[in-house]
Amino acid sequence: MSPTTLRNATVEDLDLVLELIRALADFENLAHEVEATQDRLRDTLFGPNPAAEVVLAFEGEVSVGFAVFHPNYSTFLGKPGIHLEDLFIRSEYRRRGHGRAILRHLARLALERGCGRLEWAVLDWNENALEFYQGIGAKVLPDWRVCRMSGDALERWAQVGANDPETPNDPRLKGC
Repeated sequence: MSPTTLRNATVEDLDLVLELIRALADFENLAHEVEATQDRLRDTLFGPNPAAEVVLAFEGEVSVGFAVFHPNYSTFLGKPGIHLEDLFIRSEYRRRGHGRAILRHLARLALERGCGRLEWAVLDWNENALEFYQGIGAKVLPDWRVCRMSGDALERWAQVGANDPETPNDPRLKGC
């Protein structure tokens, strides 16, 4: 087993990044939700205003995983932070230290950038990930839930008038 080598993805890695996104989606049984394309990734990751960064993990010459992350901000700390959007290691390369190497890299990056925290979400059914994260000292916050608005709901909400009296009681918005 070779040690983990990490490097930032470049536009030349678009095929690999998209392959890893699809592998992650397969693992989460969400392949049907992948809308990412090479063109979209080129624009959003490597265009003039990148929305996120990607770090690739290798064992020798073999691509074993990746992480996608972007800045966030903590008003309570008054500091920037890093949000880890996705961390994925191919199943045959898990438990070899690659995920640990990526998280250590992101922790160092957060400190170098003056960040107050590194945070991410984990699916409640992913017991292996939960155990791993808790094992490295991450705190799983029981009181917080991720809320997401996308697609039709995002478009509908963006079009609702600010003084619309029905907005607060809209059953589609319960829970967030």
